[in-house]
Amino acid sequence: MTPLIDGLQYANWSERIFRQMRAGGVDAVHVTITYHETFRETVLQIERWNRWFERFPDLVFQGRTAADVQRARDTGRTAIFFGAQNPSCIEDDIGLVEVLHTLGLRFMQLSYNNQSLLASGCYEDDDTGLTRMGRAVVAEMNRVGMVVDMSHSGERSTLEAIEHSTRPIAITHANPASWHPALRNKSDRVLRALAESGGMLGFSVYPHHLRGGSACTLDDFCAMIARTAEMMGIDRIGIGTDLCQDQPDSVVEWMRVGRWTKSIDYGEGSADAPGFPPMPGWFGGNGDFGAIAAGLAAAGMDGAEVAAVMGGNWLRMFADGFGPAAATGWVGGER
Repeated sequence: MTPLIDGLQYANWSERIFRQMRAGGVDAVHVTITYHETFRETVLQIERWNRWFERFPDLVFQGRTAADVQRARDTGRTAIFFGAQNPSCIEDDIGLVEVLHTLGLRFMQLSYNNQSLLASGCYEDDDTGLTRMGRAVVAEMNRVGMVVDMSHSGERSTLEAIEHSTRPIAITHANPASWHPALRNKSDRVLRALAESGGMLGFSVYPHHLRGGSACTLDDFCAMIARTAEMMGIDRIGIGTDLCQDQPDSVVEWMRVGRWTKSIDYGEGSADAPGFPPMPGWFGGNGDFGAIAAGLAAAGMDGAEVAAVMGGNWLRMFADGFGPAAATGWVGGER
């Protein structure tokens, strides 16, 4: 059977959620462990995860390679793959890319909404593309086996990352802007370039990324996925829920504000609705992936296509993206 893999979550982790993942049959999850944290603060988050792995070894363990997904299936557990939604964790030191990869980091975004040392975020008025350091860091990520994630980056920066990277990149949690024109969603131009380069898109169920918000229907969501499959190819898409289960509203404020401003930034929210939006009724947690699979089948996908979207495609990217370039057959400048 094909595994069930979620391309992005940032939950308020607990034994309850770990047990929900097992009940829902979730084999692997890309988990955000850091946003605005420095390197040392990121290490503290890894220490925190180490304690969870120690306390709940029958439920979760740290994933490092694609083979760990099968290990999770064989042992009835969920493999947790670490990711960063901002490059703050490498500070201004390219050497920390390899250090963090050694500690288990497998995805890193080049920017989170704002301009970073590496790239422009999707909320900047002027997207200047990859910086000099950004190009160097992408090359280093390619070398060690850390996947470039452009979920919160601007259009030019994303296109330049696709072009500059010698290995496929990911947009782990976003939807087509042609379906819902949120600043965080991606243009058809970006999605076509992503597909042509061998990259992956993870579809988000976060309400600000959905047409109709919290009222978005499962039928509409799955019909959008089916249309995107026609444009990108069935092998280039997966699920990246952006699930923030059990997080308090104070966390979404911190995600948006970080340390870069003294004022409140509402991001995709507003002064009238500053907190986390209610999830759509058909997806509230890790027990609801079956609804998406059923919705994809109702939208016309056959069993093999549904399996590819629900995890098979992410497994292939894990296999292609997590190891050193020479070990996976990737050579700089060649796809």
